[in-house]
Amino acid sequence: MSDRAQVFDTVTGLIEPFNKKQVALSDATTFQGDLEWDSLTVMDFVAAIEDEFDIIITMNMQAEIETVGQLVDAVMSLKA
Repeated sequence: MSDRAQVFDTVTGLIEPFNKKQVALSDATTFQGDLEWDSLTVMDFVAAIEDEFDIIITMNMQAEIETVGQLVDAVMSLKA
């Protein structure tokens, strides 16, 4: 599953249950600003991403990831 479009589709699919405001998702969508997620939501979502892709996202990485596109790129690099 190294195709970025596939990873994007999977990530956005995992976002949907947490997307209470039904925000249109793109690479530029921010988790805090656009989706208005609190830290608990972020933790639940990160756990879902880690399970889905069988990866570990460190706290340092989480701190740097602000948009959907950055998350997709992080997943791609961790899966490589």
